[in-house]
Amino acid sequence: MSDTRVIVLVGSLRADSLNRKIAETLRDQAPDGVTVEIAENLEALPFYNEDLDGENVPAAAADLRARVANADRVLAVTPEYNGTMPAVLNNAIDWLSRPYGVGAIKGKPFGVVGATPTPYGGKWAHQDTARSAGIAGAVVVEDVTVSQSALEVDVLTDADVLAKLNAAVQTLVDFDAETAAA
Repeated sequence: MSDTRVIVLVGSLRADSLNRKIAETLRDQAPDGVTVEIAENLEALPFYNEDLDGENVPAAAADLRARVANADRVLAVTPEYNGTMPAVLNNAIDWLSRPYGVGAIKGKPFGVVGATPTPYGGKWAHQDTARSAGIAGAVVVEDVTVSQSALEVDVLTDADVLAKLNAAVQTLVDFDAETAAA
């Protein structure tokens, strides 16, 4: 597939976040014909509240929905907080899942990668993120998940780690829902 747009949801708000740096690296190393865009301002999303989700949807939520709706793929790049996904990522998925059954994330191929300074590399957060996105209507591409420990390796410079992360993006881009369903 050429001219593929991948929108990235970063699960950390910290400016110097390792996972933000991973997202920026994936953006900068995107394959030919692929645009990787980081969804900014997730911190501006109010906590999902159906009372807010009517005629006057908050601007940050409307913007995120439009960006995801216009993307071909969605990639979450996230650490793990207390054994699960960060609240900011969960909240973004909540906004993207509405209106129920027709949310911006519905039918979008979805993957999750990230790194943590733990032996497990954030696998529980990645499992929770994939499960939540799938329930929200995304098509979770299982072969995209990369849970990388950052304990003994610099994930931003290690050639093997970068190859795994870039391969995950390529797998997400190459995913064909029709072929996968067959």
